[in-house]
Amino acid sequence: MRKFYLLISLVLASLWLFTFSLADEVAPSRQEIRIIIVSHGAATDPFWRVVKNGIDQAQKDLGVRVEYHAPQSFDMSLMSKLIDLFAGARPDGMIVTIPDAEALGPAIQKATAMGIPVISMNSGSDAFKSLGVLRHVGQTEYEAGFGGGQFMADAGGTVGLCVNHEPGNIALDLRCQGFADGLGKDITVLGVSPDSAEIEAAVARALDANPNINTILAAGPVSAEPTLKVLRDRGLIQDISLGCFDLSPTVLSALSNNEMSFAIDQQQWLQGYLAVTTLVNYIQYGLLPGNDIILTGPGFVTPENAAQVITLSQRGIR
Repeated sequence: MRKFYLLISLVLASLWLFTFSLADEVAPSRQEIRIIIVSHGAATDPFWRVVKNGIDQAQKDLGVRVEYHAPQSFDMSLMSKLIDLFAGARPDGMIVTIPDAEALGPAIQKATAMGIPVISMNSGSDAFKSLGVLRHVGQTEYEAGFGGGQFMADAGGTVGLCVNHEPGNIALDLRCQGFADGLGKDITVLGVSPDSAEIEAAVARALDANPNINTILAAGPVSAEPTLKVLRDRGLIQDISLGCFDLSPTVLSALSNNEMSFAIDQQQWLQGYLAVTTLVNYIQYGLLPGNDIILTGPGFVTPENAAQVITLSQRGIR
Protein backbone atom coordinates (compact mmCIF):
# COMPACT_ATOMS: atom_id res chain seq x y z
CA MET A 1 0.00 0.00 0.00
CA ARG A 2 2.87 2.35 0.85
CA LYS A 3 4.39 1.71 -2.60
CA PHE A 4 1.03 2.50 -4.20
CA TYR A 5 0.79 5.89 -2.47
CA LEU A 6 4.40 6.62 -3.36
CA LEU A 7 3.64 5.84 -7.02
CA ILE A 8 0.57 8.09 -6.99
CA SER A 9 2.60 10.91 -5.42
CA LEU A 10 5.28 10.57 -8.10
CA VAL A 11 2.66 10.65 -10.88
CA LEU A 12 0.97 13.77 -9.43
CA ALA A 13 4.30 15.50 -8.99
CA SER A 14 5.21 14.72 -12.59
CA LEU A 15 1.87 16.07 -13.82
CA TRP A 16 2.36 19.22 -11.74
CA LEU A 17 5.83 19.79 -13.18
CA PHE A 18 4.60 19.07 -16.72
CA THR A 19 1.70 21.52 -16.34
CA PHE A 20 3.92 24.35 -15.19
CA SER A 21 6.54 23.54 -17.80
CA LEU A 22 3.83 23.72 -20.48
CA ALA A 23 2.51 27.02 -19.05
CA ASP A 24 6.02 28.47 -19.21
CA GLU A 25 6.28 27.35 -22.84
CA VAL A 26 2.93 28.86 -23.84
CA ALA A 27 2.94 32.12 -21.84
CA PRO A 28 5.25 34.78 -23.29
CA SER A 29 7.60 36.62 -21.00
CA ARG A 30 6.56 40.17 -20.27
CA GLN A 31 9.47 41.54 -22.26
CA GLU A 32 8.07 39.75 -25.31
CA ILE A 33 4.49 41.05 -24.96
CA ARG A 34 3.47 43.70 -27.48
CA ILE A 35 0.21 45.57 -26.98
CA ILE A 36 -1.22 48.05 -29.45
CA ILE A 37 -3.72 50.72 -28.38
CA VAL A 38 -6.00 52.43 -30.89
CA SER A 39 -7.89 55.32 -29.33
CA HIS A 40 -10.08 58.11 -30.63
CA GLY A 41 -8.22 60.57 -28.40
CA ALA A 42 -4.91 62.14 -29.41
CA ALA A 43 -2.31 61.94 -26.63
CA THR A 44 -1.76 65.71 -26.96
CA ASP A 45 -5.30 66.36 -25.65
CA PRO A 46 -5.17 67.25 -21.91
CA PHE A 47 -7.60 64.45 -21.00
CA TRP A 48 -5.87 61.80 -23.10
CA ARG A 49 -2.46 62.89 -21.89
CA VAL A 50 -3.48 61.64 -18.44
CA VAL A 51 -4.74 58.35 -19.93
CA LYS A 52 -1.37 57.99 -21.68
CA ASN A 53 0.43 58.65 -18.38
CA GLY A 54 -1.41 55.67 -16.86
CA ILE A 55 -0.50 53.54 -19.87
CA ASP A 56 3.15 54.57 -19.64
CA GLN A 57 3.26 53.73 -15.93
CA ALA A 58 1.76 50.27 -16.54
CA GLN A 59 4.27 49.68 -19.34
CA LYS A 60 7.10 50.61 -16.99
CA ASP A 61 5.77 48.58 -14.04
CA LEU A 62 5.15 45.44 -16.10
CA GLY A 63 8.04 45.64 -18.53
CA VAL A 64 5.87 45.16 -21.63
CA ARG A 65 5.87 47.02 -24.94
CA VAL A 66 2.85 49.27 -25.55
CA GLU A 67 2.20 51.44 -28.62
CA TYR A 68 -0.43 54.21 -28.59
CA HIS A 69 -2.09 55.32 -31.83
CA ALA A 70 -4.95 57.77 -32.50
CA PRO A 71 -6.23 59.99 -35.32
CA GLN A 72 -5.40 63.66 -34.91
CA SER A 73 -9.12 64.46 -34.91
CA PHE A 74 -12.35 62.58 -34.20
CA ASP A 75 -12.40 60.40 -37.32
CA MET A 76 -14.14 57.03 -37.10
CA SER A 77 -13.24 55.99 -40.64
CA LEU A 78 -9.54 56.53 -39.98
CA MET A 79 -9.75 54.89 -36.58
CA SER A 80 -11.36 51.80 -38.11
CA LYS A 81 -8.53 51.62 -40.64
CA LEU A 82 -5.96 51.90 -37.84
CA ILE A 83 -7.55 48.98 -35.99
CA ASP A 84 -7.42 46.90 -39.20
CA LEU A 85 -3.84 47.93 -39.88
CA PHE A 86 -2.47 47.13 -36.45
CA ALA A 87 -4.49 43.93 -36.04
CA GLY A 88 -2.70 42.77 -39.19
CA ALA A 89 0.57 43.15 -37.29
CA ARG A 90 -0.62 40.34 -34.96
CA PRO A 91 0.12 41.94 -31.57
CA ASP A 92 -0.29 39.88 -28.41
CA GLY A 93 -3.28 42.04 -27.50
CA MET A 94 -5.12 45.25 -28.38
CA ILE A 95 -6.85 47.97 -26.38
CA VAL A 96 -9.44 50.10 -28.15
CA THR A 97 -11.90 52.85 -27.38
CA ILE A 98 -15.39 52.44 -28.86
CA PRO A 99 -17.02 55.86 -29.28
CA ASP A 100 -19.07 54.55 -32.23
CA ALA A 101 -19.77 50.81 -32.18
CA GLU A 102 -21.46 50.83 -35.58
CA ALA A 103 -18.46 52.41 -37.28
CA LEU A 104 -15.75 50.49 -35.41
CA GLY A 105 -17.53 47.19 -34.76
CA PRO A 106 -16.49 45.37 -37.98
CA ALA A 107 -12.80 46.16 -37.46
CA ILE A 108 -12.90 45.13 -33.79
CA GLN A 109 -14.74 41.90 -34.58
CA LYS A 110 -12.21 41.13 -37.29
CA ALA A 111 -9.41 41.51 -34.73
CA THR A 112 -11.11 39.23 -32.19
CA ALA A 113 -11.83 36.67 -34.94
CA MET A 114 -8.08 36.59 -35.60
CA GLY A 115 -7.62 35.43 -32.01
CA ILE A 116 -6.28 38.76 -30.74
CA PRO A 117 -7.51 39.44 -27.19
CA VAL A 118 -9.11 42.90 -27.06
CA ILE A 119 -10.04 45.09 -24.10
CA SER A 120 -11.88 48.40 -24.41
CA MET A 121 -11.40 51.49 -22.27
CA ASN A 122 -13.08 54.83 -21.75
CA SER A 123 -15.96 54.50 -24.22
CA GLY A 124 -17.92 51.43 -25.26
CA SER A 125 -19.47 50.20 -22.02
CA ASP A 126 -22.78 49.70 -23.83
CA ALA A 127 -21.39 47.75 -26.79
CA PHE A 128 -18.15 45.95 -25.98
CA LYS A 129 -19.67 42.55 -25.19
CA SER A 130 -21.42 42.23 -28.53
CA LEU A 131 -18.11 42.83 -30.32
CA GLY A 132 -16.22 40.03 -28.59
CA VAL A 133 -14.25 42.40 -26.36
CA LEU A 134 -13.14 40.69 -23.13
CA ARG A 135 -13.60 43.51 -20.59
CA HIS A 136 -14.30 47.23 -20.47
CA VAL A 137 -12.43 49.70 -18.25
CA GLY A 138 -14.18 53.00 -17.58
CA GLN A 139 -17.42 54.45 -16.32
CA THR A 140 -20.99 54.03 -17.48
CA GLU A 141 -21.69 57.31 -19.22
CA TYR A 142 -25.47 57.59 -18.99
CA GLU A 143 -25.45 56.97 -15.23
CA ALA A 144 -22.70 59.55 -14.75
CA GLY A 145 -24.67 62.14 -16.73
CA PHE A 146 -27.81 61.26 -14.78
CA GLY A 147 -25.94 61.93 -11.52
CA GLY A 148 -24.83 65.30 -12.86
CA GLY A 149 -28.41 66.17 -13.75
CA GLN A 150 -29.64 65.22 -10.29
CA PHE A 151 -26.87 67.33 -8.75
CA MET A 152 -28.03 70.35 -10.76
CA ALA A 153 -31.71 69.69 -10.03
CA ASP A 154 -30.99 69.56 -6.28
CA ALA A 155 -29.19 72.91 -6.62
CA GLY A 156 -32.26 74.48 -8.27
CA GLY A 157 -31.44 73.97 -11.93
CA THR A 158 -34.47 74.22 -14.23
CA VAL A 159 -33.28 75.09 -17.75
CA GLY A 160 -30.28 73.15 -19.02
CA LEU A 161 -27.68 73.30 -21.77
CA CYS A 162 -25.32 70.41 -22.58
CA VAL A 163 -22.20 71.39 -24.55
CA ASN A 164 -21.00 68.41 -26.59
CA HIS A 165 -17.65 68.90 -28.35
CA GLU A 166 -17.75 65.50 -30.13
CA PRO A 167 -21.24 64.99 -31.59
CA GLY A 168 -21.53 61.39 -32.73
CA ASN A 169 -19.32 60.09 -29.93
CA ILE A 170 -21.85 57.77 -28.27
CA ALA A 171 -20.24 58.22 -24.85
CA LEU A 172 -20.75 62.00 -24.96
CA ASP A 173 -24.24 61.63 -26.38
CA LEU A 174 -25.11 59.38 -23.44
CA ARG A 175 -23.71 61.95 -21.01
CA CYS A 176 -26.08 64.60 -22.36
CA GLN A 177 -29.01 62.18 -22.39
CA GLY A 178 -28.35 61.18 -18.78
CA PHE A 179 -28.02 64.83 -17.81
CA ALA A 180 -31.46 65.62 -19.30
CA ASP A 181 -33.09 62.69 -17.49
CA GLY A 182 -31.39 63.48 -14.19
CA LEU A 183 -32.36 67.14 -14.39
CA GLY A 184 -35.90 66.07 -15.25
CA LYS A 185 -36.26 68.84 -17.82
CA ASP A 186 -35.86 69.25 -21.54
CA ILE A 187 -32.39 70.53 -22.33
CA THR A 188 -30.66 72.00 -25.35
CA VAL A 189 -27.76 69.93 -26.66
CA LEU A 190 -25.18 72.19 -28.25
CA GLY A 191 -23.06 70.25 -30.76
CA VAL A 192 -19.73 71.93 -31.46
CA SER A 193 -16.20 71.08 -32.60
CA PRO A 194 -13.32 71.04 -30.08
CA ASP A 195 -12.24 74.51 -31.30
CA SER A 196 -12.29 76.95 -28.37
CA ALA A 197 -13.34 79.98 -30.41
CA GLU A 198 -16.22 78.07 -31.97
CA ILE A 199 -17.38 76.85 -28.55
CA GLU A 200 -17.30 80.37 -27.08
CA ALA A 201 -19.33 81.76 -29.95
CA ALA A 202 -21.85 78.90 -29.85
CA VAL A 203 -22.38 79.15 -26.07
CA ALA A 204 -22.82 82.93 -26.33
CA ARG A 205 -25.46 82.47 -29.04
CA ALA A 206 -27.25 79.82 -26.97
CA LEU A 207 -27.41 82.15 -23.94
CA ASP A 208 -28.70 85.00 -26.09
CA ALA A 209 -31.36 82.72 -27.58
CA ASN A 210 -32.53 81.51 -24.16
CA PRO A 211 -31.76 83.85 -21.23
CA ASN A 212 -33.52 81.39 -18.87
CA ILE A 213 -30.66 78.88 -19.03
CA ASN A 214 -29.41 78.48 -15.46
CA THR A 215 -27.45 75.24 -15.61
CA ILE A 216 -24.81 74.03 -18.08
CA LEU A 217 -23.06 70.69 -18.32
CA ALA A 218 -19.97 70.50 -20.52
CA ALA A 219 -19.02 67.07 -21.87
CA GLY A 220 -15.35 67.63 -21.01
CA PRO A 221 -12.72 70.27 -20.19
CA VAL A 222 -12.37 71.00 -23.91
CA SER A 223 -15.90 72.43 -23.86
CA ALA A 224 -15.95 73.48 -20.20
CA GLU A 225 -13.04 75.93 -20.37
CA PRO A 226 -14.42 78.11 -23.23
CA THR A 227 -17.87 77.98 -21.58
CA LEU A 228 -16.34 79.17 -18.33
CA LYS A 229 -14.71 82.07 -20.17
CA VAL A 230 -18.07 83.15 -21.61
CA LEU A 231 -19.68 83.09 -18.16
CA ARG A 232 -16.80 85.11 -16.70
CA ASP A 233 -16.87 87.67 -19.51
CA ARG A 234 -20.62 88.13 -19.09
CA GLY A 235 -20.56 88.23 -15.30
CA LEU A 236 -22.80 85.14 -15.06
CA ILE A 237 -20.66 82.95 -12.81
CA GLN A 238 -23.04 83.34 -9.87
CA ASP A 239 -26.20 83.10 -11.99
CA ILE A 240 -25.50 79.96 -14.03
CA SER A 241 -24.28 76.70 -12.51
CA LEU A 242 -21.57 75.05 -14.59
CA GLY A 243 -20.51 71.43 -14.27
CA CYS A 244 -18.41 69.24 -16.53
CA PHE A 245 -17.02 65.81 -17.11
CA ASP A 246 -13.35 65.17 -16.36
CA LEU A 247 -10.61 67.34 -14.91
CA SER A 248 -8.00 69.83 -16.01
CA PRO A 249 -5.91 72.39 -14.07
CA THR A 250 -8.27 75.15 -15.26
CA VAL A 251 -11.35 73.21 -14.14
CA LEU A 252 -9.82 72.46 -10.74
CA SER A 253 -8.83 76.11 -10.27
CA ALA A 254 -12.39 77.19 -11.12
CA LEU A 255 -13.77 74.68 -8.62
CA SER A 256 -11.43 75.96 -5.91
CA ASN A 257 -12.63 79.50 -6.64
CA ASN A 258 -16.31 78.48 -6.52
CA GLU A 259 -16.74 79.33 -10.21
CA MET A 260 -18.01 75.85 -11.05
CA SER A 261 -20.37 73.48 -9.26
CA PHE A 262 -18.71 70.12 -9.91
CA ALA A 263 -16.62 67.99 -12.22
CA ILE A 264 -17.36 64.31 -12.78
CA ASP A 265 -14.09 62.43 -12.45
CA GLN A 266 -13.80 59.13 -14.32
CA GLN A 267 -10.16 58.74 -13.16
CA GLN A 268 -8.79 58.30 -16.64
CA TRP A 269 -5.25 57.55 -15.42
CA LEU A 270 -6.70 54.33 -14.03
CA GLN A 271 -8.39 53.58 -17.36
CA GLY A 272 -5.04 53.46 -19.11
CA TYR A 273 -3.25 51.68 -16.28
CA LEU A 274 -5.90 49.04 -15.60
CA ALA A 275 -6.56 48.31 -19.27
CA VAL A 276 -2.89 47.42 -19.78
CA THR A 277 -2.49 45.41 -16.57
CA THR A 278 -5.74 43.51 -17.18
CA LEU A 279 -4.71 42.59 -20.72
CA VAL A 280 -1.19 41.55 -19.70
CA ASN A 281 -2.53 39.21 -17.00
CA TYR A 282 -4.90 37.68 -19.53
CA ILE A 283 -2.13 37.18 -22.10
CA GLN A 284 0.19 35.61 -19.54
CA TYR A 285 -2.15 33.64 -17.32
CA GLY A 286 -5.64 33.68 -18.82
CA LEU A 287 -6.87 35.66 -15.81
CA LEU A 288 -9.72 38.18 -15.99
CA PRO A 289 -11.61 40.17 -13.32
CA GLY A 290 -15.04 38.75 -12.51
CA ASN A 291 -16.94 41.89 -13.51
CA ASP A 292 -17.35 42.62 -17.21
CA ILE A 293 -16.98 46.37 -16.58
CA ILE A 294 -14.08 47.53 -14.42
CA LEU A 295 -15.43 50.81 -13.07
CA THR A 296 -13.09 53.78 -12.63
CA GLY A 297 -15.84 56.33 -11.95
CA PRO A 298 -17.87 58.41 -11.61
CA GLY A 299 -16.84 60.51 -8.67
CA PHE A 300 -17.71 64.14 -8.00
CA VAL A 301 -15.05 66.79 -7.46
CA THR A 302 -16.59 69.91 -5.90
CA PRO A 303 -15.29 73.18 -4.42
CA GLU A 304 -15.13 71.35 -1.09
CA ASN A 305 -12.63 68.68 -2.15
CA ALA A 306 -10.91 70.24 -5.20
CA ALA A 307 -7.76 71.19 -3.28
CA GLN A 308 -7.08 67.51 -2.54
CA VAL A 309 -7.04 66.72 -6.27
CA ILE A 310 -4.97 69.65 -7.56
CA THR A 311 -1.54 68.24 -6.62
CA LEU A 312 -2.24 64.95 -8.38
CA SER A 313 -3.54 66.81 -11.41
CA GLN A 314 -0.30 68.74 -11.63
CA ARG A 315 1.52 65.40 -11.68
CA GLY A 316 -0.64 64.15 -14.55
CA ILE A 317 -2.51 61.55 -12.49
CA ARG A 318 -5.92 63.24 -12.06
